[in-house]
Amino acid sequence: MFKDDINRAILITVVTFVVSWGLMPLMKWIANHIGAIDFPRKEEQNRHIHKKPIPKLGGLGIFLAFLVGYMLFGVQSIQMNSILIGSFIIVLTGIIDDVKPLRASQKLVGQLIAALVIVFYGGILLNNITAFGFSIDFGWWAYPLTIFFLLACVNIINLIDGIDGLSGGVTSIFYLTIGIIGFFQGRGSTMVMIITFIMLGATLGFLMHNFFPASIFAGDCTMFMGFMIGIITLLEFKGTALTSFFVPLMILSIPILDTLFAIIRRSLKGQPVFAADKQHLHHQLLGMNFSQRTTVLIIYVINGLFALASIFYTLKDRYWGIIIYIILFILVVWFVLHTTIISEKSYNKVQELEKNVKEKLTGKQKNK
Repeated sequence: MFKDDINRAILITVVTFVVSWGLMPLMKWIANHIGAIDFPRKEEQNRHIHKKPIPKLGGLGIFLAFLVGYMLFGVQSIQMNSILIGSFIIVLTGIIDDVKPLRASQKLVGQLIAALVIVFYGGILLNNITAFGFSIDFGWWAYPLTIFFLLACVNIINLIDGIDGLSGGVTSIFYLTIGIIGFFQGRGSTMVMIITFIMLGATLGFLMHNFFPASIFAGDCTMFMGFMIGIITLLEFKGTALTSFFVPLMILSIPILDTLFAIIRRSLKGQPVFAADKQHLHHQLLGMNFSQRTTVLIIYVINGLFALASIFYTLKDRYWGIIIYIILFILVVWFVLHTTIISEKSYNKVQELEKNVKEKLTGKQKNK
């Protein structure tokens, strides 16, 4: 049975990979035909880095590959119908924004409608969580909490999509990790695992065209990738232990932390939360003279370590999983203090403090 599930997962991933990879040239043609092009901009705060016009409908290609995967391997249900309808709304919102940019509030309306479909039609809810021996039933709060969670997932992935291969790689690591955990917990043939491997193949097919130097961007259809991450998390971990629900969040530590830092940074500057800037994690690494390719690979490795810690925590040894988490978060704190990812003032204070400590130590050595 286990071997059959593995073979099925491989087949799903390979088929959707080939479909997605093969669709991308068509997406480029359509994007050029309808004007869904990302042109380089010269504004100081523009977060995009590319130097030439790039078509933006890669996310649509991922969605179409997802549809093919569903038709071949999926099972019809009310929940699946809600996922298809909600995804269509999200992708349609992204396409419109790629052709004629929408205001943040307008995009939020599309995201909200999609989330409402999932919650009220699909009945996919975060109803309760068990924590410290107690079961917390959210009651009617389950509805706004689930909607907020879905909107957060959509925008977390959308906000980090600022460099070739970043969103595709980060989401692929998520899907692969969830798939591994699900398999070894005996859920290899469930609907959520089928969706997970469909998304893994579809995203990897896109990544073949999006990794540096990218020939296509996901555009605002990136929202679909985050939307599916939220749905998979709810289907896989809803109504379970609080610690288990945090597992998918730990896999997404890098995009979550990067978004959190952006919110803090912009709030301190009195800027809108959705305002673009050049202080994201990838901008910080680029500022250290890493190339785009190296920057993305560094983020892959860090995100992969969080994913490995999640696998250890869930399947192998919680003790070692927690140790890896702690080490990684210490490194994150060090990075925050030594960059301007949150505040230039805090960075300058740390630099000044380290300089004073160094001068004192040097002075003591000279006195000796």
